Order: sequence, then C-alpha cells, then structure tokens
Amino acid sequence: MADDNSMSIVNLGKLSKPADTLIKKVSSAIGGVFEPWQTKRVAKAEAEANLIKAKSEIEITDLHHRAMHRFVEEEANRQENMEQITKKAFPKLEDKSDPSKMDDDWVTNFFDKSRIVSDSEMQDLWASVLAGESNSPGSYSKRTVNFLGDLDKKDAELFVAICRFGWIFGDFTPLIFDTQASIYNDIGINFSTLSHLDSIGLIQFNDLSGFIRQGLPKKFTVSYYGQPLPLLMKNEENNKLIIGKVLLTQVGRELASVCQAQGVDGFVDYVKEQWKQFLPETENT
Repeated sequence: MADDNSMSIVNLGKLSKPADTLIKKVSSAIGGVFEPWQTKRVAKAEAEANLIKAKSEIEITDLHHRAMHRFVEEEANRQENMEQITKKAFPKLEDKSDPSKMDDDWVTNFFDKSRIVSDSEMQDLWASVLAGESNSPGSYSKRTVNFLGDLDKKDAELFVAICRFGWIFGDFTPLIFDTQASIYNDIGINFSTLSHLDSIGLIQFNDLSGFIRQGLPKKFTVSYYGQPLPLLMKNEENNKLIIGKVLLTQVGRELASVCQAQGVDGFVDYVKEQWKQFLPETENT
C-alpha cells in the first residue's frame, strides 16, 4: 500500500485524452475517487476527521479505536486497488475511446466488485475489461463483471489455458478434440478441468458427441493467433465441420477477449491432422 506522501494517479504525468476522460467518468460515477492527496489519503483523512468528531460526543474505547483503524486500512486498500486497476487500463485505451459513454451503473458495479482485488495479475484482467468497455461501451455485460468478481485466480489461469487453443471462425472457439491428448493435458486441460469450467459457466463441454459448425461455404479461412489456415469443403454450400467438444458461453466469449493467452507450439499441425480431409493440396505438403 502506498504511504501518506503518495501522489494520486492524476498527477503521474500528462494523461491522454481518453485516460483523462476515464478518470472523470469513474470519479463522477463513484464519487471523487481520484482526487489528489494533500498530506494524507482521502479515505484516511475523512475517517480521522470522523474520529475527532466522535471524541467530543462519546468516550472512545479501545474497541472503537480498533474498529476505526480496521475501517481506515480497509478503505485505503480498496482505494489503492481501484486506482491500480484504472491506471493499468490507461495503456489499453484506444485513441478514439470515449469513456464518458460508459453507463454509470456499469461503472459503479464494476468498482464495487473489483475494489477488493489486490492480486496484480487479476488486476490486469480487470483493467482489460475496464479498457475494453471504455473503448466500446456495451461490450461487457454486468453479468460478466459479476462473474469476474467471483472468479478466483486458479480458475482464471485455467480459462487462459483453454484460450490458448482458440481459433477464429468469426467467433473465438477453443478446439478441444480429445481430452486425453497430451497437447492438452500438458498444460492442464483434461476431462476434469473442462467439466469444472463447464460447471462454473465459462464453457459448454460435451465429451460424447461434441459440436459441429454448420452452413459453411466451400472455401473459407480460419486462423490461429494470426496464422491463417484455408479450408476446402466438399459441397458448394451448407457444409459441416467438427469443431471439438467445447463452446464458450457468452460470459466465456467476453472474458476470452481480454485473456492474454499465447498459442501452443505444434497445435496448428495437430489441428491440420484433425481436418486433413478439408485441407487444400498446398496445406498438405
């Protein structure tokens, strides 16, 4: 936690227009969160002022002192968390971003859920959601924010792992063909972990029949972390393609857009083997 002589993030150099607008939006929605410090943090100063006032009205006991101390420390920590998340969102803002268009209720709910998050990596995830909503208001539902508030770090890491197998078909879709294959198991994706992600609402997992993408044209291209793969189907239209055992839920799709996942070495070749009957001759060589 920063000490009493810390400077507010609004004083950390010249901010871009979107960052300045974000600070104003957040402060307006949840009440002056980013006002500069003088000699003490705002939360601590207000709490101490209340304590001084209380001394003239009641006898302050040790219990009162401990309760007030706890309150001051909790509020200071929450203040620090909210400011860190907002600060981390700045580099992710687009030049055209207009955070003023964000819904006030969404902002209030966002910080109500995120203010207790102190883990740096989880703050990064929250910051990505805040920046994403700032860049395109309406991208992240309140339901997704509430879900993120209940998501622990272990589950977040597991979800990032499954996103490492995600391909673009228009939508982002993890391709999980065999829950016993080492390419998945080596990074923690197996029947048990997929069942868990299904139970908490991030994916739909069907280990029996899997899922099929229908209505596909004869020729189209999918991609894996920037690497395109053209496919050639048998019919002129209305083709089908097996896409594995997993689909993302709405919450999963929204969170996948902010996961800092990286591709898996060898996975393109693995997928080519699954779809080898649909590869053009140039991809089979």
